[in-house]
Amino acid sequence: MASTVPQETRDLLAYIDASPTPYHCVAETARQLDAAGFMRLAEGEAWPVELGGAYYVARGGNVIAFRVGTKAPAEAGFRLLGAHTDSPNLRVKPEPDVRKAGYAGLAVETYGGILDYTWLDRDLGLAGRVAVAGEGGDRFETRLVDVRRPILRIPSLAIHLNRGYKDDGLKLNAQQHLPPMLGLAGAKDKDGPGALRRLVGEALGVDAGRVLSWDLALCDTVPCAVGGIDEELVFAPRLDNQASCHASLAALLAAGEAAVTQVIGLYDHEEVGSGSTEGADGPLMEWTLRRLAAAFAPERAETESLARAVSRSFQVSADMAHAVHPNYEDRHESGHKPMLNGGPVIKINVNQRYATSSEGAALFEALAREVEVPLQKFVNRTDLACGTTIGPITAAKLGIRTVDVGNPMLSMHSIREQAGTLDHPRMIAVMTRFLQG
Repeated sequence: MASTVPQETRDLLAYIDASPTPYHCVAETARQLDAAGFMRLAEGEAWPVELGGAYYVARGGNVIAFRVGTKAPAEAGFRLLGAHTDSPNLRVKPEPDVRKAGYAGLAVETYGGILDYTWLDRDLGLAGRVAVAGEGGDRFETRLVDVRRPILRIPSLAIHLNRGYKDDGLKLNAQQHLPPMLGLAGAKDKDGPGALRRLVGEALGVDAGRVLSWDLALCDTVPCAVGGIDEELVFAPRLDNQASCHASLAALLAAGEAAVTQVIGLYDHEEVGSGSTEGADGPLMEWTLRRLAAAFAPERAETESLARAVSRSFQVSADMAHAVHPNYEDRHESGHKPMLNGGPVIKINVNQRYATSSEGAALFEALAREVEVPLQKFVNRTDLACGTTIGPITAAKLGIRTVDVGNPMLSMHSIREQAGTLDHPRMIAVMTRFLQG
């Protein structure tokens, strides 16, 4: 039987497989931008931007890419797509080596709203950003590392030793029960640099003593997969929210030149509040838009060029949405039960946990009709607390009208998440039309 999985969805799976951490997600995004002819800009240099030119700037787990319009931003405005590169997981502590009961392990802490039990009994690797002592006078240099083989495991406790599990449920203490096993505690690391530094040094091809510090995360070693009896499902880590990152990137690459300036912002640290230099509450997007607006403004109008551009701008904040769960249908508002493969979801919350207004919803609906994409809507049950996105943060920070959207998914914040194969190309189609103005 010939596969019915859209190519855009297969491209998504390859993108996620290449992106075990936000830093790798940015690197993969940059690779595709480079291949498409986008020019990388340095924050500390003057930007030689031209009308119609394509550029990007990256900082850690944050990348902003843009295609300048054929008209100045003050005259035509911006069209922004926003998403986040990070996902809940386990991060390695600064003093990582743990030795107990004859085993070698790693000290870890939870990042974001992790579903911790889903990390038990998984074959885990290690990836992230590492600072190593420099050579030739440099104090340090930063490198990416990706150990994608099963070196770590968090073993669950046998039911024979935890008889109360059936009645009391699984209760994990993050400090006591989540440190993963790295192997047996041998003599090799007792007085040396430590097991983690040895592992990272070997992966980077440097002496372990040169490893200074890190931003390292545990990651699933199982590749993404297509599932379901008719290949209608996607099983993958980090769908929340690398699926929206990939959709934004694909839309930018497909949109082509337009009068408006097209921008995508892929931010880090959304899962912990966005308050960082690389998060949506950081300054990089505002600085980028300000520089672009001023670059094409007459000298006497530089101070008001950004405000003029903002008044003509719109933003789509893209983060995954809650599909109705077959075993927990009652957790959804009765009239708002998004289905996998039912199309992108407009997310609405009157308390501004989502930034969607009736105007934003109307624009997204109109665009979806133009490209013949079905839409769904999500509103949280009134008696349940609502999550949030980068939408309200960037809307308040930039003053740009915003609509919050996302594709429906299940198992959100699990080590292994689930979505539909048809929704991803649909989201790309609406986003592409949005960027075209």
